[in-house]
Amino acid sequence: MSPQFDFLGVAVSDMARSVAFYRRLGLEFPEGAETEQHVEAPLPGGMRYALDAEEVMRSFDPEWRRPTDGYAGGGAFRCDSPAEVDQVYGELLARGGSAHKEPWDAFWGQRYAQVKDPDGTVIDLYAPLPDS
Repeated sequence: MSPQFDFLGVAVSDMARSVAFYRRLGLEFPEGAETEQHVEAPLPGGMRYALDAEEVMRSFDPEWRRPTDGYAGGGAFRCDSPAEVDQVYGELLARGGSAHKEPWDAFWGQRYAQVKDPDGTVIDLYAPLPDS
């Protein structure tokens, strides 16, 4: 059997804050996830998106440190329209995110934006532009 991509995980410093942030992106974490150290949301096709408290990361890798020479990527989320990219971007800023790249019309035919989650992980938002 060949390895299969199954799981994407993000390290977080405040689980409750991060669960609220990622729920706005449509991820469905179980009730009570805010108090856990590791949570998973199912994705289409059987994959999972996980949040791990920094303590969990250090439990198996005591030398683990959050990246500082660039950024960690947390994936790209497709929106239904260019207007939704702008709307979700603003809502994520209000939920503890910070601007990485404000929404723009990319030359490859998408409305695109990048927002950092509360811990600095970059999340991409995109939607096809009309006439693309």
